[in-house]
Amino acid sequence: SSPRAAFLGHFDWLKKFPFRLVLAFSPYWNLVSFFVIHSRGFFVVLEGLDKSGKSTQIKLLARRWRRLRASVLVTREPGGTVLGEKLREILLHTREDVAPEAELLLYEASRAQHVVLKILPALRRGCLVLCDRFSLSTFAYQGMGRRMPMPAVRQIDYFATAGLKPDLTIVLDLPAKLFLERMEERRDRMESAVSFLKKVRSAYRRLASVTRKTVIVRADRDPKIIHQQLVGIIEGHPRFKRLK
Repeated sequence: SSPRAAFLGHFDWLKKFPFRLVLAFSPYWNLVSFFVIHSRGFFVVLEGLDKSGKSTQIKLLARRWRRLRASVLVTREPGGTVLGEKLREILLHTREDVAPEAELLLYEASRAQHVVLKILPALRRGCLVLCDRFSLSTFAYQGMGRRMPMPAVRQIDYFATAGLKPDLTIVLDLPAKLFLERMEERRDRMESAVSFLKKVRSAYRRLASVTRKTVIVRADRDPKIIHQQLVGIIEGHPRFKRLK
């Protein structure tokens, strides 16, 4: 077998490793469980390829709810913390080839820091958290895009987040032709290959169809129309109606 296949074989143990049992008895898991169970907030994630309009829609949504005097936290992944932003610069702009395994672990390191320092405290305060990317990005890019073993990817992500999941995930989906036109302007390291982009877009659609609390929204329309649809989806959610 190839060196890469042999290396990936070392991850087989993760398929049966009892992460949930270990976390159940860890202080970190107990802290996260407390925050989640007693959370008064609402965790919303926008997903999709770059240039799909995530940042624009998050800005429009945050502006709307801040005018209504809602408590809103806008954040992103990778990033959201000092450490996370440094990892973001490495992940998106390094000139050195990054092994898929290293890439996965760097993303999850950023996410673990993000969850503990930013997301959980905001949810505990009753904030509406709007996050640009979360776990679904890892499953689409590293899991299905990079062809990493999905059971290992999911277990590592579970360990990094201690099981925290969004209340609602919205995937902004662009037709292949349109997102390729938009990407002609600029591409970072993660979005440089056309075939890879198509694979990730397909992965997002497949994952959205089998992931709870996840919806797909067409992103090939006027931003104002998309915004109105997102407002209807989010404000119609029971969790939104319980926000103070």
